[in-house]
Amino acid sequence: MEFRHLGRSGLMVSEISYGNWITHGSQVEEDAAGECVRAALDEGITTFDTADVYAATKAEEVLGRALKGVRRESLEICTKVYWPTGSGPNDRGLSRKHVTESVHGSLRRLRTDYIDLYQAHRFDHETPLEETLKTFDDLVRQGKVLYVGVSEWNADQISRALKIADAMGFDRLVSNQPQYSMLWRVIEAEVVPLSEKEGVGQIVWSPIAQGVLTGKYLPGRPPPAGSRATDPAGGGFISRLLTEEVLTRVQDLKPIAADLGLSMAQLAVAWVLQNPNVSSAIIGASRPEQVRDNVKAAGVRLDAETLERIDGVLGPVVERDPAKTVSPAKRP
Repeated sequence: MEFRHLGRSGLMVSEISYGNWITHGSQVEEDAAGECVRAALDEGITTFDTADVYAATKAEEVLGRALKGVRRESLEICTKVYWPTGSGPNDRGLSRKHVTESVHGSLRRLRTDYIDLYQAHRFDHETPLEETLKTFDDLVRQGKVLYVGVSEWNADQISRALKIADAMGFDRLVSNQPQYSMLWRVIEAEVVPLSEKEGVGQIVWSPIAQGVLTGKYLPGRPPPAGSRATDPAGGGFISRLLTEEVLTRVQDLKPIAADLGLSMAQLAVAWVLQNPNVSSAIIGASRPEQVRDNVKAAGVRLDAETLERIDGVLGPVVERDPAKTVSPAKRP
């Protein structure tokens, strides 16, 4: 395993992070989830990502139990707040009340005294940004949180938060957690340039495009039983990628992976790690062997010719703007 700084902070994170969005507490049984966590630890992964909303808070509980007995100082535990965790009007968003109550719940479920990276899971248009950032800063000063970040914020939202933090003397955001893969490159236009300038690192999710970039989804064939595409919790994210053109072009990536001696999953994870603004790529798994395969992408360097071959194969199926599909431009 190799390690990178999280943005311009002093925190080092493993190039490959382990996340439990769909799997823990939902898609797989707890014993299998624990085996995946142990495989991640054995492979040198130290960064673990979750959120209070995953599996209705059960994912944090499963991760907390799976990491029991592991030296706390050897881990970077990341979680998030925003989405509803209850039925009340204050059980959601980024208000001082919800953030404060949510962090206490996460600490309890994760069985830890502090969270390494606490992230705003989405931007809250109904709560003053100053209120959220002041609350985050208070949590840092209390020692309950070490670093703060966001997830799926656009460039304007990140920029506004940084300006407020600088003006008020709050701890700055050190990270953003966006979707990013060969097929989904939306952050390259605005988020990455701003983040490079401001010292914000990306911890990217879905580098394998929910399994599409493994090549297991075949054109003209139904999704494999037990795959992400058949799971109610994650099927919505993958459905737009399951077109004949996308699946056909993904199959054409196989010779590139073979030439490099990589699996398709390894090629996909290695691709996102070529972006210098990416601090870590989050992988998920329902079986330990998936973890062992994916981590081999750490430290892989793809040359310019390989990157051009990938762009040539994928062509117009690359998503650069949520509203339209355009041909890929050169990577930053």
